[in-house]
Order: sequence, then C-alpha cells, then structure tokens
Amino acid sequence: MRILLAEDQSMVRGALAALLSIKGNYEITEAKDGDEALTLLKTQEFDLLLTDIEMPGRTGLELATWLKDQQSKIKVIILTTFGRSGYIKRALEAGVGGFLLKDAPTDELQHAIEQIMNGRRIIDPELAMMAIGEQDLLNDKERRALRLAADGKSTAEIASSLFIAEGTARNYLSEAINKLNASNRIDAARIAKQKGWL
Repeated sequence: MRILLAEDQSMVRGALAALLSIKGNYEITEAKDGDEALTLLKTQEFDLLLTDIEMPGRTGLELATWLKDQQSKIKVIILTTFGRSGYIKRALEAGVGGFLLKDAPTDELQHAIEQIMNGRRIIDPELAMMAIGEQDLLNDKERRALRLAADGKSTAEIASSLFIAEGTARNYLSEAINKLNASNRIDAARIAKQKGWL
C-alpha cells in the first residue's frame, strides 16, 4: 500500500513513517508541508493520504478537498492534535475517511487504515458528536483571506496572494469580522482558529 504522509513536524513525521514501516506492508512517501504533498499527489500514485491539518502552505483539509474535487480514489486520514468541531465538520464534508487524534494508540491507526481502505469511515464518536454542533460561518474566500491576515499579511499582500482586487480582499475580511462578531481581523482569525474554521 502506497501512503503519502504529510506532516510539517519532522520528528513526528519520521516517527510515524518508521512506525508504519514496522507495522505493515506500507510504502511511505513523506511530505514536509501541504504544498509538497499537493505536488506529490499530482505526480505520483498513492492509495492513502495520511495528513496533519495545520501545515505551512495547504492544510490537510485543503488537500482532502482538492482530492474530492478531482474525484480521486485516494483515501484520506486526518491525524491531528486538535479535536475542534469546525475541523471535523469540514473533514466530513471533504469526504475524509478517518479523523484521529495524534495521541491515539498506534494499533488504532493501523486498524483505521485497514477499515478505511475497505470503504469504512473511522471517526471517534465523541468527535463526530462535536461536529454536529456548531455551524461554520465562513465561506472559503473569507477563510483564505483570514488565514493570510492571521499570518500578518497586509490587505495588499492578501489581495496579491489570492489574485483579487484590494477592495475585494477588504470585503472578505470585513464579512468575516462581522460574521464572527469580532473587533478586527486578528480577533476574527483568533475566534475562527479556536473553532477550527481556519
């Protein structure tokens, strides 16, 4: 089984790759961030994407959404430290097969891989219940603008990164601030991140 492991923390990535190599008949390819993972997904064949959520470049959720848009048969498992309701809800919408916390036992990960490759979905019941709760208020354009604002980018830099006019970038940020009842863009980014919407 060919697994693409996308994780920006090199020690965690190395440990996971070593562990999976011992546990099963897996061929592991490592990606240090979301952008490298996307390049590999476009150029190589994989059966499974095992990815973190929060990474430089594209997030694990963006990778899962891209695969869904491509109607790819590659299965996706998200491994994360954060069990936030917004993340889980977006993962489910992106067709992710598994959503596991990084502190889960290693046997649980191997079991999840087997189950997901057989077409099942593995999500911790408590996490699934969390996902039913809150509604994500942001659309993708607002989310992307807010993520760049959280990185300290100016409105001009956000507009340039998203290939939109400065006024449009301002509108996206303003909408996000209003929806989240925040005092400014940094406050909006903080609230959205806390809820797992970024």
